[in-house]
Amino acid sequence: MTVAGVLLGAGGGSRFLGSVHKLLATIDGVRVVDRSLAALVGAEFDESIVVVGAVDLSESVSIAERELTVLDNPNWAAGQATSMAVALDYLSLTDHDAAVFGLADQPGVPTEAWRRVADAEAPLARATYQGRAGHPVRIARCLWTAINREGDAGARSLLRERANEVEAVPCHGRHDDIDTVEDLDTWN
Repeated sequence: MTVAGVLLGAGGGSRFLGSVHKLLATIDGVRVVDRSLAALVGAEFDESIVVVGAVDLSESVSIAERELTVLDNPNWAAGQATSMAVALDYLSLTDHDAAVFGLADQPGVPTEAWRRVADAEAPLARATYQGRAGHPVRIARCLWTAINREGDAGARSLLRERANEVEAVPCHGRHDDIDTVEDLDTWN
């Protein structure tokens, strides 16, 4: 069985009113996106994928010298589901049995969470933090066609519809998004 890790980093970050895009903002001198990429790559997936769009993340990808598959989402402004669609279109051409999806604006999700969710048995699994559902989320290949490809919901509707089938994977870490400057301030 092969599993891909997918980091969604294409969004515009419109609620973040800082001097740079939220993914390029720093926490203790390290960019938000670099923290998220390090956790993804550290989980040692069969393939690590990042979906980009609104902001140029090539410096983060190349500086890290990581083996990443970089996918561009030209429709990023239409919502997160379009990034899922870009990833799913690519994944459908591979032999991966499942994919684990996470968000680039969640720098507190550790490598361990990515790995624990990847190793889950159920077709649908998601990290939980102190009992609260979060990311990353594991979705088996047999469910990829059921994922919403429009709007800002991503896999949210699939997880809601199949809530009784989702394996909760207890994880340590911090799963909050950095959506605003105030969110970032809680890290510094």
